[in-house]
Amino acid sequence: MAHAVPTRGTSTGARTGAGTGASGASGHPPPDVFGARTHLLAKWAMPLAIGLVYGYWAASIRRHGGPITGWNLLFGFMTVLAFAILWYVVRAVADRLPREGHAVLWGAFAGSALGFLYSGSGVAMFTCVLVSLLLAAAVAAGLYYHYATHQDAEEARTARTRNPVRTGTT
Repeated sequence: MAHAVPTRGTSTGARTGAGTGASGASGHPPPDVFGARTHLLAKWAMPLAIGLVYGYWAASIRRHGGPITGWNLLFGFMTVLAFAILWYVVRAVADRLPREGHAVLWGAFAGSALGFLYSGSGVAMFTCVLVSLLLAAAVAAGLYYHYATHQDAEEARTARTRNPVRTGTT
């Protein structure tokens, strides 16, 4: 049986503030250190930055330690473009899915990204597919756990805000 832990400032643990679903123990929303413009910039710049690292990695695997050529640079930049576009598409589609589909879609994206890199190194295709499926399953399981625990907690906070528990006698 679970019991409520008293919050700071109260002896019974009853909520004193009328907070929102994302409020902390004090009833106030957590501070947003960065503004909306910074969040928007990060939302669009992060996939591109990770894509640049991914594209460099793919190009370096493809050249197998040889000299850098124009075709190698083109391959790297096309990989960056494909990775960033797929990231944006997956993010847009995943936001519309329930938590199970959201987790599976990101797991599939991570597994296929690793599979593409790993297949370029010349390993057996069975090994490449096995490692990609293992990563996809691990990412999907981890994200499902994350979304399930955070969404359930958010729903419980929202329900408590709508129907506060009355303590004491009236």
